[in-house]
Amino acid sequence: MAQIRILSDQVANQIAAGEVVERPASVIKELVENSLDAGATRIEVEFKSGGKHFMRVEDNGCGMSRDDALLSLERHATSKIKDAKDLDKLDSMGFRGEAVPSIASVSRFELQTKEEGAESGADILVDGGRLVYTKDCGMPTGTRIAVSQLFKTVPARRKFLKSDATESAHIIHQTRLHALAYPTIGFTLLEDGRQIFRTTPTGGLRERVAEIFGKATVKNLIPLEAEEGNLKLNGLIGRPGFSKASRHEMLVFVNNRPVENRTLGYALVESYYGHIPKGRYPVAFLFLNMPSNLVDVNVHPAKREVRFRNEAQVRGFAVRSILQSLKESLEGSSDSVPKPKALSDHPVDPPKPRPRLLSTKAAGSISNTKESSLKDVPPTGESAPRTKEVTESVKPARPIRKEKPAKQPESSASEEDVKTPREKKESGWRFIGWTQGIMAIFETDSGITLLDTRAASRRVWYERMVKALKENQCETQALLLPVPCEFDPVASAVVENNLDDIRNFGFDLSPFGRNFFRLEGIPAWLKEGEAEDFLREIVATLRKESGSQAQRLQARESIARRGATKAASSKMISSQIEVEALAEQLFATKNPLADIDGRPCYIEMTKGEIDRRFHRRAAKPDELF
Repeated sequence: MAQIRILSDQVANQIAAGEVVERPASVIKELVENSLDAGATRIEVEFKSGGKHFMRVEDNGCGMSRDDALLSLERHATSKIKDAKDLDKLDSMGFRGEAVPSIASVSRFELQTKEEGAESGADILVDGGRLVYTKDCGMPTGTRIAVSQLFKTVPARRKFLKSDATESAHIIHQTRLHALAYPTIGFTLLEDGRQIFRTTPTGGLRERVAEIFGKATVKNLIPLEAEEGNLKLNGLIGRPGFSKASRHEMLVFVNNRPVENRTLGYALVESYYGHIPKGRYPVAFLFLNMPSNLVDVNVHPAKREVRFRNEAQVRGFAVRSILQSLKESLEGSSDSVPKPKALSDHPVDPPKPRPRLLSTKAAGSISNTKESSLKDVPPTGESAPRTKEVTESVKPARPIRKEKPAKQPESSASEEDVKTPREKKESGWRFIGWTQGIMAIFETDSGITLLDTRAASRRVWYERMVKALKENQCETQALLLPVPCEFDPVASAVVENNLDDIRNFGFDLSPFGRNFFRLEGIPAWLKEGEAEDFLREIVATLRKESGSQAQRLQARESIARRGATKAASSKMISSQIEVEALAEQLFATKNPLADIDGRPCYIEMTKGEIDRRFHRRAAKPDELF
């Protein structure tokens, strides 16, 4: 066994940098938090090439003396705590004293600072953990830190960085989080000399959200303010019905610290159950304030996660507060809606009688004639088909047998069950009518089959889209008027990195300014009103699954599933020709038994089962119908 030795400070700092400095955005986060702890009212952030080559954070805080500036470069040197008891009552953003020496050990680090009342400031340069010089400089009160050549001492870490657009997006997102947490502080963000955004000290959360996320988002938010014991929750949450395709706009702050916490995340999702569609996520900007001794912020090296002393209490309080705010919103909206007139003013028409059922013999004869009245009877119910137009896309690949098959010896149930689905289909399905609005009834040689047209359509569209996505052959329909689409910085970077894939999905999308894109064409099967929302779902999926090739394939499959569901719901099967064509297309797929969610596409009732249900002897083929 090798001899145990103590690591040098430089090696220890580089190891700590592996935990604290994951990417350029981590550097910005640590430096901005130090500026906030210094009492700054103005913070300016600048970066170039996604932060890989240059980053600068400048503030007008209290600054440091020369001795304190040199001491801040030592590991675990901090002014935030003195002993272990202070960890139970942390009120500052930083406290461990690892960020500055860790960053300085893996980059070219220049620190310029001046405290109030000092004649001059201190200028300190550290290159890869080695002190180069210390000299005086002239500057206003505050601190300016410039970081360049990130990971110069550990070049292997550079291979794990993403593109410049992705790293820039993370820096912008991190800066916006701090701008949201502190509305009374002015933030300026510059990228490659261009101003990304500049916030004014508004003092209000709603104004700050409007500056960062746009006025359209603010219109769909309602205020939340609740207090219970030593817990206080306030912020803005989405109105009932307003949702997003991902969790990226569920932002939670604990004592003004942007964090990731499952307790509050689950409380949000649970509270919106029944208010937003399944699979969608609420929009929220939640601020939880509580005594610092009831929350542990020292769980994660980068302080991204926190842990509460009483998780159940926090979760219950959050759920009750959110539900109460949603209830008040619903009550307020119902009061503003005009009340309907009295029912006596609008007499209700009596329900129409259902069409009379035909006898079994008549049903059998119907399958042999084209003038059948039952074939022309449209399905009933709220999901009834709305049209009888036949499109070219649903023409059958080959006709279904309409003639009555010749009498054959009765086969046992075991022989019928061993037939493959394709063999069963080719044995002849004869359409005889509709039931439950979307169920098509077929008579077969072995009994009766019910076909779920929606499930079958989803299966057909799914395999069609998988093939089209694989071969990059999705049809695009041009829009008469282009639709402008704005994305947040991270999502915008995802769009730029996956623009070719998005175009292969059938979207004609092109850049149109910073974080803006112009949608000029949509998939031919998609409704124009659903195009932008579906595009954002695709971007959210790519954002979550981006990375390896396996993850990209998983994202492509997820997009095919969502697209198949939308395409199937947009086309209602209404005529005999359409449903027969659908059946042909279903049995041309790889798995005609189930749809994309695993539900059966059709069910069968054999003659033997029908005989057992009616408690009669086994009937011959010509006696049943």
